[in-house]
Amino acid sequence: MKRILEENKGVPASLLWTLAIISGISVANLYYNQPLLNVMSEDLHVSEFTANLIPMTTQIGYALGLLFIIPLGDLYKRRNIIVINFLLLAVSLFSIAGSPNIHFILAASLVTGICSVMPQIFIPIASQFSKPENKARNVGMMVSGLLTGILGSRVISGIVGEYWGWRTMYYIAAVLMIGCIFVVLRMLPEMPSNFKGTYRELMHSLFSLVRLNPTLRLVAVRAALCFGSFLTLWACLAFKLSGEPFHAGNNIIGMLGLCGVAGALTASIVGSYVRKLGVRKLNYIGCTLIILAWCIMWLFQTTYIGFIVGIVIIDIGMQCVQISNQTCALSLVPQASNRVNTIFMTTYFIGGSLGTFLAGTFWHAFQWEGVVGVGIFLAVVSLTLTFFTKH
Repeated sequence: MKRILEENKGVPASLLWTLAIISGISVANLYYNQPLLNVMSEDLHVSEFTANLIPMTTQIGYALGLLFIIPLGDLYKRRNIIVINFLLLAVSLFSIAGSPNIHFILAASLVTGICSVMPQIFIPIASQFSKPENKARNVGMMVSGLLTGILGSRVISGIVGEYWGWRTMYYIAAVLMIGCIFVVLRMLPEMPSNFKGTYRELMHSLFSLVRLNPTLRLVAVRAALCFGSFLTLWACLAFKLSGEPFHAGNNIIGMLGLCGVAGALTASIVGSYVRKLGVRKLNYIGCTLIILAWCIMWLFQTTYIGFIVGIVIIDIGMQCVQISNQTCALSLVPQASNRVNTIFMTTYFIGGSLGTFLAGTFWHAFQWEGVVGVGIFLAVVSLTLTFFTKH
């Protein structure tokens, strides 16, 4: 008989680790392109601005997947949803690898973004089926796997792109998705659904959740603004470091992702401090660290040390903001965990897409100073929201 997870009974450590690792592998598909944008631009004979549409399109796809696919986790068997999405991912990644032009890549990138949302099925699992005292810690563990995948993806794609070409990276990613299917089928137990009704009723309930929960609206928007600031850095870092005075290759650009791994590994620690410090205080800390990181990367923009220190600090700041706000959101309506996470993460990635778009636009107009201005502005707006709202 298949094992079934039950609420408040606790999630086995082996399953948590498995989900955290798969989360990292699947979310990495969104970020392989970032260290490769300069070589993709050259290979496809398009401008830097046009190449920057690839990560933006991927993030828009992710937001669409969050909005229309993640709620299904409350209605249907989650394991079936995960397997179908990983199959579609394998197809879209193979398509990117063999794409003849930018238009085909943009279409496949949209599908890749839509189907890369599975970590946002795993996070509600960790929250809903954990013991109450372990919820924040276990969510932090999922986010740690997520962030390690994001940062590690840049390192790996930078190295692979430098020595074997950018298309090779996408072939490897497609094979990894096929491997994840077998792991999910073997490891993930059955889980009871949270919603009885039709898909239309399920989607309509999203609007009710947004309307009735002002705290959910607040935590989603301020986290989204900080994520936009965070992705502003990675949207233009390859362009900055490939120019003067660095003239860095994709392997060097990708290796800078290792600087953030140290920060990503602190995610579970941040999760354990949510109850001790509170969501509001962690937002003050996180936004301040993000603004500080941008100041460092502006003052020391001609040195590697400036970017290394800045990347470590901005990653720690981002974790303070995301984990505190996401834990708060998931605690608001536990019986609708997937739908709450849909609202939170859709808003979150709309913020990321906004940051990516603004970064490309201001890089084109003002170069690095414009990018820094965008990053600081978004973090300041998030900080202001926290300051002018009640507890």
